[in-house]
Amino acid sequence: MKKLILTLALGFMVVTLNAEVKLPGWMTSNMVLQQRTNMHLKATAKAGATVKITTSWDNQTVKVKADKSGAFTFDLNVPAAGGPYTLTFDDGKKLVIDNVMAGEVWFCSGQSNMEMPVKGWGMVNNWEQEVANANHPLVRLFQVDRRVAHTPQTFVPQGHTHGWAVCSPLMVEEFSAAAYFFAREVSQKLGIAVGVVNSSWGGTPAESWTSHEALAGVTGFKDHEKRVFATDFDETKFDRLYQDERAEWMKEAFGDDKGLADGDLDKALWAATDFDDHAWQTMAQPIHWDNADALKSFDGIVWMRREVDIPQALAGKDLKLNLGNIDDEDATYWNGQLIGSTAGWNLNRTYTIPARFIKAGRNVLTVRIYDTSGDGGFCGSADNFNVKSGNTTISLAGDWRWQKSINAQSVKTIKGRVEPKRPDDPWFPANLYNAMVAPFLDMPVRGFIWYQGCSNVGRAVQYESLFQRMILDWQARFNRTSEVTAYPKPQTDNRRRAFFSQDSKALPFYFVQIANYRWQKDVQPESEWAAIREAQRKATQLDGVGMMVNIDIGMAMDIHPKNKQEVGRRLALLALNRTYGQEEPCAAPEYYQMRVSDGKATIFFRPVQGSDALEANTDIKGFTIAGPDHVWHVARARVEGERFMQRVVVECPDVPFPVAVRYAWADNPTCDLHTVSGLPVGPFRTDDWADYK
Repeated sequence: MKKLILTLALGFMVVTLNAEVKLPGWMTSNMVLQQRTNMHLKATAKAGATVKITTSWDNQTVKVKADKSGAFTFDLNVPAAGGPYTLTFDDGKKLVIDNVMAGEVWFCSGQSNMEMPVKGWGMVNNWEQEVANANHPLVRLFQVDRRVAHTPQTFVPQGHTHGWAVCSPLMVEEFSAAAYFFAREVSQKLGIAVGVVNSSWGGTPAESWTSHEALAGVTGFKDHEKRVFATDFDETKFDRLYQDERAEWMKEAFGDDKGLADGDLDKALWAATDFDDHAWQTMAQPIHWDNADALKSFDGIVWMRREVDIPQALAGKDLKLNLGNIDDEDATYWNGQLIGSTAGWNLNRTYTIPARFIKAGRNVLTVRIYDTSGDGGFCGSADNFNVKSGNTTISLAGDWRWQKSINAQSVKTIKGRVEPKRPDDPWFPANLYNAMVAPFLDMPVRGFIWYQGCSNVGRAVQYESLFQRMILDWQARFNRTSEVTAYPKPQTDNRRRAFFSQDSKALPFYFVQIANYRWQKDVQPESEWAAIREAQRKATQLDGVGMMVNIDIGMAMDIHPKNKQEVGRRLALLALNRTYGQEEPCAAPEYYQMRVSDGKATIFFRPVQGSDALEANTDIKGFTIAGPDHVWHVARARVEGERFMQRVVVECPDVPFPVAVRYAWADNPTCDLHTVSGLPVGPFRTDDWADYK
């Protein structure tokens, strides 16, 4: 981590020394500047130089003075949408930024479904035609390169677009499909330039994108953040913090490992030479667990043992043990003695077995493997799976005895905390905020679009506050050095105005509720995916926040749905209606209250800004109902009433006394309640029963 941050800093210095005027890294040719903005920015030039700044939109030139260090500040008063324009900075050597547009800028972030490119590994629906037709000169793209850092950075990491790029088939191939389709839709509807910054990283949790200050108020992170601030962000102390937190977490999570005494790796009961393992099962090694039926999809701790016959000639000599890659972590024992341990699925295991542990004849090799997720076990080749000494090689391929110890699902979180991550890991709290968000805080934006949540599944209660803290933090930190003129508010009639405030000055934050995924089930009250969707929905109580429902376009066996065109379109509908004042519907009505009479539950909906009427349907799929026994049953449901007074009547002959109703409450529910414009109603429930954590 120290090397990474140092590299970034040196990179910044080299550019500064080779150029006269150094602007914020997001200011490049082809950029979009947020229209109707008064910016106050920082830059550097020659020490003590007078810098002349010329803006072509008004043909005005101003002069500013750099201080002894070369630092200077300047103001830009960006006009209404238009261009192209040129910005010229001259301190004796000219720097020209050309093909600049005034328009709308959106910051786009999240994990893999935001990162997913139009072509590349994503290959969205009809990607060949989408790429071929991606000539949109009013759409500008900025790809943020992947970086991590412990403290907020100013260096702007530029990805394959090398700053701002004009949308073209070449540029869009590896660019975020969701962000591109969003920008294309907004630009075409408004007829102005739209720039999108894609700062995303697949597989990352929300805490990675949240500042240390914001995390300090979230349950499960409070103690960690106290320790972080106590390190003063020193790299050595950071590493010590990780080691301490992980040892603490592992002891609490795996203290019940029957193979260890007191959870201590140095006291391995199942590694003893006299331990009886004949009741254990056998499996040929090396092999990925997911390729073995007995351990398919298992995450957790498995112990593996085998006997190794050592010839007399090697007794009392150091031996080299080669185990190849192990997914993810191992503790390796020879005759009951710990000889090495490594964390990292992509790291080769080569250990020296000290001569004092080697004896002729029967020796026992034991490996305790901890698989955190995905594939597990010995994942190298049989050619690199042996014991060596000089020209003598003893293969370890073949049958090993094995025994499960602890299922990782049972210890996924300990007191609201996930397993601590290495300080250089993108999962480490605040690492991505510091490196991939903070550098853009002085760049005026209209708002944000966000697609994330899958990596926080299983922590819904925590995510509820974590997500909202992150949103509020971003809204507060962005645009602090500028003034952005608001768009006209959408026109609403009196019946709708009561349910949606348009008086907020908060930056718009529009996010995607995670899609349907995994096997379809009609009844799944314990669904962790449904729980995280509910946690996401609760963020809509914040000013400026809108949710795009995605429950109808997911894929059962693919966590990366291919229909990103519709994702971009629905996000654009939110922006067009709620930010830009257009009347096209952007959302479905939301659950308001339930009343019960005559064995039926009636669900009432309230309109929200941009919602339209429910589609008439007398056979709605996706509703479940429960009585006082808390047992859920598939229900019949139908829409009744007219617009603004619509309701859904839910009933089931097996539930004569309904007390709770849920809709689309499963990992991958079958559900079809939507509006006349085709927008789906989001999952909801009327109860507050604790089916998850």
